Amino acid sequence: MAFLTKQDILRGLHRLDEKARGAKVIVDMAVYGGAALALVFDLRQATRDVDAVVRGSQEFLRRAAGEIAEEEGWPADWLNDGVKGFLSHHEELRALTEFQASNAGGLRLYVPVPEYLFAMKCMAMRPEGIEGSRDIADIEALADKIGVASTDAALALVEKFYPASRIPPKVRFGVEEIMERVLVKRKKDAKA
Repeated sequence: MAFLTKQDILRGLHRLDEKARGAKVIVDMAVYGGAALALVFDLRQATRDVDAVVRGSQEFLRRAAGEIAEEEGWPADWLNDGVKGFLSHHEELRALTEFQASNAGGLRLYVPVPEYLFAMKCMAMRPEGIEGSRDIADIEALADKIGVASTDAALALVEKFYPASRIPPKVRFGVEEIMERVLVKRKKDAKA
């Protein structure tokens, strides 16, 4: 299987919730990247995996995610924490009301606010260049969704979540190029 759709992701998360409730374990999990774009913002149709960070029983989650992968025929790493390197110390998350564990157990699910996800996507911009990365389309879509009006505003948004000293030049150049494209597209759309 190459991609997980929004429905696949929801099914997997509901299964995690069921397993956590059955085990009387509370799992706090934040979902990022393409999965968040699909689940909450409807900016993606599918993603290769679910980037997530869990607070709580790592052992329980690994076992439960492995069981779900086996049941669904998904890759073993369908749920992974590779996104950890892009987290900000100034994270802004919101809870999804659909997943609210009780004291008896279950999954509590969080997603980044769109501004934070925009900044994360900028920081994670892959080295394939402006034409070779799915991150670019995600950044453009998020810029439109949150109304980023200029390159300076885009960079200020990244700096809201990450110290300026941590932002590599490739990210600054990439954001400048992406925002030029976004602004040109907006002008064309406004004339049409």
